Amino acid sequence: MLSTKRQPVALAVALSLGAVNMTAVAEEVAAESSAEKVMPSIEVIRVKGDQQLHRFDETGSVILIDRAQIEQVQPLSTEDVLRRVPGINIKGEEETSIVSNFGIRGLSASESKSLLLEDGVPVAPGLFIGNDRYFNTRIQRVESVEVLKGSASLRYGPSTIGGVVNYITKTPTDGVQLSARAGSFNLREMTLEAGAKNQAEDAFLGVVATKAKSDGFMDKGYDMSDVMVKAGLAISDKQKVGIKFAYHENEANISYRGLLLQQYLNGERNNPAPDDWYLTDRTAFDLNHEYVFDNNAKLNTLVYWSNTTRDYWRYDANTAASNTAGRWVYTNTLTGNNRSFERLGIESRLSFDQQLFGYAAATEFGLRLMEEESNDTRIRATRAADRSGNNDRHIIDSANSVAGYAQSRIQLTDDFAVTPGLRVESYEQKRTILTQNGDSAKTSNTELLPGVGATYELTANAQLYGGVYRAFSPASNGVALDGLTDQQLDGERSVNYELGLRGTVGAANYEVSAFYMDFANQVVTGNSDPNLSQSNAGKTEHTGMEFLFGYNLGAGFRLDTNATWVPTSEFKTGVNAGNRLPYAPKVLANVALSYSADAFSVALTAHHRGEQFGDPSNRIDIPANAAGGIWGGLLPAYTVYDLLAQYTAFEGFTVYGSVKNLTDKQYIAGLRQGIYVGPERAFEAGFRYRF
Repeated sequence: MLSTKRQPVALAVALSLGAVNMTAVAEEVAAESSAEKVMPSIEVIRVKGDQQLHRFDETGSVILIDRAQIEQVQPLSTEDVLRRVPGINIKGEEETSIVSNFGIRGLSASESKSLLLEDGVPVAPGLFIGNDRYFNTRIQRVESVEVLKGSASLRYGPSTIGGVVNYITKTPTDGVQLSARAGSFNLREMTLEAGAKNQAEDAFLGVVATKAKSDGFMDKGYDMSDVMVKAGLAISDKQKVGIKFAYHENEANISYRGLLLQQYLNGERNNPAPDDWYLTDRTAFDLNHEYVFDNNAKLNTLVYWSNTTRDYWRYDANTAASNTAGRWVYTNTLTGNNRSFERLGIESRLSFDQQLFGYAAATEFGLRLMEEESNDTRIRATRAADRSGNNDRHIIDSANSVAGYAQSRIQLTDDFAVTPGLRVESYEQKRTILTQNGDSAKTSNTELLPGVGATYELTANAQLYGGVYRAFSPASNGVALDGLTDQQLDGERSVNYELGLRGTVGAANYEVSAFYMDFANQVVTGNSDPNLSQSNAGKTEHTGMEFLFGYNLGAGFRLDTNATWVPTSEFKTGVNAGNRLPYAPKVLANVALSYSADAFSVALTAHHRGEQFGDPSNRIDIPANAAGGIWGGLLPAYTVYDLLAQYTAFEGFTVYGSVKNLTDKQYIAGLRQGIYVGPERAFEAGFRYRF
């Protein structure tokens, strides 16, 4: 749960997440469990608990989404939550978002220049070595979501150009909760949450376990298991320790290939690659320790380890036969692009209050050491033995990194605070090709990332904030050491500016922010021009605004809206100069009209995504035949409506249901080797029972 000091913010920011029973939210937020008090964690977003609804220490745009809001949306994935947040665009590939595809503030949703965390720990399998998409946190284990943009992102790294998304996982309270749902495409899902504490309430143990199966929209079925165990112990009134173990496994019948154009226009909605499989598992362990000194200084230390495997078995296509048939025609040979990723990291943060130049200041120092390694194999197989064969490419990628930062929030007056900071990221990458006689190459880079932000209390109900900072995203090993040659690529550097205003007026809450991102050398990988991904010539520029407005209409009704306007997201140099970045629509918008009574709530929500291009060339037409590489084309705008409702029949027992894509809108969600179709109308129903 969000702590009590976050209660006003959670109530004020509804984010078009549906009808939230405000009384229930207040009760749940106030009832912070003893388990949560025992469990230490790295704090991502810092909130002023004794101020008004809009008050944050953070100098950038902040969004907090609590558990009640998540439950009202009834999401199948974390990205079903993120698409309702201002500034975030989703490139959907299937309804549960097995891989991560989102962009922030005009950054391409087919890239990753924003940092994804789970309880403050990096989620992407490889931050420096790549790939950043192969694991996406399952929504069933998520308690709340934090989205942080602007200069406050300086405390994290790398790849915080767009911002930071942190998924806070559930910490089970005393007792047991069972939840289940079923729905379209033969969806079956069950989640068990169980927790217990000792009599002194200074130790706890909890588990969250989910089993989900579905035939999937377009027969893109999956079979997913997810287990998370947490335990915590208060060693003394000044010291506590917590551990988290998580295991995830998923077998998904998905592929890079989508429908050919005429298939889409004909209304065909079958799996275009029925024999392709994406097999993944992840094991992770986190150890948190917190020590509070006599002067109230606090030291948090986080040790984390994870191992992620991803086997991707894809059949080879006969291009000529596919063009003749108007659908993908496959051969009897396939390739297993099978990779594993291991990460070990330790991060410590020391925070304390002090007098700095005669002013009250809250200072924090941080240090992170991390090692990453991936094992990349390419297996050539046949249909007769489709899970074994010859390994004709075996690559070991590794990276060692050190990061440190210092930041201090200086209270210059009662109303005005300034927060300067500096982050340093230094890393070395190495690639060894075992199938090339063990040949190897190395490269290294160090980035200095200064920033400064400020907040100013204009009135009792309005806070002005803003800042400027330098951000970067490292080129992965495959790009930086392409051909075992140091490409001498600097990190992708961007100078980001933001100015915003947030506050409350009577029954309304609002936020408006303007941003400008100036990329010196953006690298856009995963497109049809391989030369661009090995060049520092991709200068880009991004300008835009975000708007959020919520209003209590009375009699249980509430209106929540947000919008994102990005008029400029443009290549300034290189072969694509003047073109718009792919998967960066000019307009995104969300609207929710909700009604809440004592035990019943219902909401009608709308999500609008403007048109966007599928590749940097900005081609308009979508290929009609089976083409190689990554497809381009103009993806039309669309609007999707969801109807959501839930009812608490008696204490501890809630039933809920939804109709998603209410009008059965047909739309293109994304392109790769073919067309990814957005999910059609779906019905879901479920219950939660706590005992």
